[in-house]
Amino acid sequence: MRPYLSDWHLRFTTFTSVKSKLKSHFQFGIYHSHLLTTNHAEDSWSKRYTTMPEKIQDDAVKDDPVSNMLVDSFGRLHTYLRISLTERCNLRCQYCMPAEGVELTPGPLVMSQSEIIRVANLFVSSGVNKIRLTGGEPSIRKDIEEICSQLSNLKGLKTLAMTTNGLALARKLPKLKDCGLNLLNISLDTLVPAKFEFMTRRKGHERVMESIYTAVDLGYNPVKVNCVVMRGFNDDEICDFVELTKDKPINVRFIEFMPFDGNVWNVKKLVSYAEMLDIVGKRFTLQRIQDHPTETAKNFSIDGHQGTVSFITSMTNHFCSGCNRLRLLADGNLKVCLFGPSEVSLRDPIRNGADDNELQQIISAAVKRKKASHAGMFDIAKTPNRPMIHIGG
Repeated sequence: MRPYLSDWHLRFTTFTSVKSKLKSHFQFGIYHSHLLTTNHAEDSWSKRYTTMPEKIQDDAVKDDPVSNMLVDSFGRLHTYLRISLTERCNLRCQYCMPAEGVELTPGPLVMSQSEIIRVANLFVSSGVNKIRLTGGEPSIRKDIEEICSQLSNLKGLKTLAMTTNGLALARKLPKLKDCGLNLLNISLDTLVPAKFEFMTRRKGHERVMESIYTAVDLGYNPVKVNCVVMRGFNDDEICDFVELTKDKPINVRFIEFMPFDGNVWNVKKLVSYAEMLDIVGKRFTLQRIQDHPTETAKNFSIDGHQGTVSFITSMTNHFCSGCNRLRLLADGNLKVCLFGPSEVSLRDPIRNGADDNELQQIISAAVKRKKASHAGMFDIAKTPNRPMIHIGG
């Protein structure tokens, strides 16, 4: 076994919570020692490698029962809602969907446009300022433009984002931008067309690249490219992805391989943040960027590059203490943690005539039950959860 796998447990972040709000800390483990000798070594570990939540004033929460709906028992304020518009997708990515496929929610049970807007408005009026549209593949939903237009007009919403595989995006993007879509993540796990076809079980690599460059031409800055790194498949392309940032405002986001139902997760496929950073650091000069307290990624600028690189470290260096995200699934279930099995339906009470006050109580109760952190990657792998195609990327 290679050294970075045999000592993975030493590099884990340990999260400890106490009853009082936001009294949390991180215990840092052993890291690749040579990284300490770089010209950025003066930065503290906490500044460079962790994210912490924004502090919420107790009086502000107490005096504002509406925003209190979005505050959990650990004091985390949830201002970011991810909405899955559909479970359907025009690709069949191996880490997202099992080879045999999955049973999809019947059409009548998927949230309608009016239901999505109603729930979104409830969240935004309560303090959510960022919404991300996911799927499945959100761009294949026929009313995507109208949904974007209505969401972007919600008072208080600052960011309307979308995560997409880019397959059908290039021709739709100009209109989507006019409808208020102002942030874009495009998923791409390989720069080799043959490997793309193997991973996604479909053709279309050139169309995804076209969507990335179209987004750049339309002024999206940055254009975020999500890359799930898997050992033996695309870990040899890490530096090639970094080269995408050379002359374009592209932010490549390397994501640790995560376990979901049906994706045959194995720790041997996991390429850790430490290893990825080591690979990139040997070829490029990196500078750590100061992250927002609720940032999910560790972000770096690159000397001589217009773009940036980031690392999503859900498995080896989780960011649960700063989590500000909630998920509304396509079937109307609210999921407060990506890796947690707990869900509560908002669709059913809506269709049974619930008013906004009743919905707020349901949402608040779910948020208050959110745990301090996820269970750790080995426990996650054993815990029943939905396939990613159901949850929303």
